[in-house]
Amino acid sequence: MSTQAAGAAPGRPRPDKRADDRFAEALAYTRQLHATAARMTRNPADAEDLVQETYTRAYASFHQFSEGTNLRAWLNRIMTNAFISGYRKRLREPALPTPGLEDWQLARVQSHTSSGMRSAEDLALDHMPDASLTAALRRLPEEFRIAVYLADVEGFGYREIAALMGCPVGTVMSRLHRGRGRLRELLLQPAAG
Repeated sequence: MSTQAAGAAPGRPRPDKRADDRFAEALAYTRQLHATAARMTRNPADAEDLVQETYTRAYASFHQFSEGTNLRAWLNRIMTNAFISGYRKRLREPALPTPGLEDWQLARVQSHTSSGMRSAEDLALDHMPDASLTAALRRLPEEFRIAVYLADVEGFGYREIAALMGCPVGTVMSRLHRGRGRLRELLLQPAAG
């Protein structure tokens, strides 16, 4: 008879019941992760996919989580890395031609979700006092937008952002400085023209 427990897949360690119980604590952050994912993706279906991907990756690597550290920050880091990986993957994919579609038609389709309603984030951004701020935020490069978002909207500190983005604190400070500077430039462009 094999030394493996009944029901365990060959080549895989036996599931640890205690680790599963500890991982259940991570499920308490589902609403917060979903809200952050919705702001990152600007699409409810993509946000759900991102949260699911986050929990899948977190479960697979939960043995690396150090008990006593910030579980929410660890989950946010995984989600941010998953979002960036997906973003980079989409950049490498060839664009599909859309013969016969006009720009206004594409814009109308993108402004609706699968349920036919616009996302809550899009509605909130539309009601911001300055539409140029919204447009400028959307035009920031991804790594700058994420850093500015995590610092100025979510209120994370430099160390937490560094952990979430998987980079040194100095890189976070640089991205925030450059992102905020670029944001200022983007906001001043219409006034100069």
